[in-house]
Amino acid sequence: MLVLTRRLNEAIQIGEDIEIKIVGVEGDQIKLGISAPKEIDVHRKEVYLEIQQENKQALNNPDDLLNLLNARKE
Repeated sequence: MLVLTRRLNEAIQIGEDIEIKIVGVEGDQIKLGISAPKEIDVHRKEVYLEIQQENKQALNNPDDLLNLLNARKE
């Protein structure tokens, strides 16, 4: 893991398309601004993990999805 020190209004560049900027510091919280292309999803880690879990569950239940789609057609 790369660990960098940044101050307020300083940034980190990832590749050519992603910039992470320190936009605020309040107590023990740091506010980040993230500039990235629209085709790149940016999520908090806990949200990302929840999406991954839901995707795994959906893959494990393909029959439920097919039944739901078939019920809508009728």
